[in-house]
Amino acid sequence: MKETSITRLSVKDAEYYAYHGVKPEEKKLGGKYQVDLDLYYDAKNAFVNDDVGDALNYEEALYCVSEVINGDSYDLIETIANEILNAILEKFTQLDKATVRVRKMGAPIQQVVRYVEVEQTMTRRKI
Repeated sequence: MKETSITRLSVKDAEYYAYHGVKPEEKKLGGKYQVDLDLYYDAKNAFVNDDVGDALNYEEALYCVSEVINGDSYDLIETIANEILNAILEKFTQLDKATVRVRKMGAPIQQVVRYVEVEQTMTRRKI
């Protein structure tokens, strides 16, 4: 029987200032966003060899997030999450699964809320 393991690499509360939203003033004035990543992959070679070259580079993953969140302007945080996952799964072929949470801090709505959050997960299809 072949043994398998999966490692979860998490990044929490990465902060960005970006220009997304349905309201014109959100796209003009911008707002604060936070992003969490949970990246699942077989890290056996990384920890057996203790080699960063075999590991998933979380700095590069955050670069993917930055490219999306500071790139095109989107109306929905759901779209931001989806674009982040697509970019990360394209960049890191060793990923089996990835989850992203995007929080819009202090969303400009009538109620007082700390944030509005969307979470999305993508799993790579095995062929």
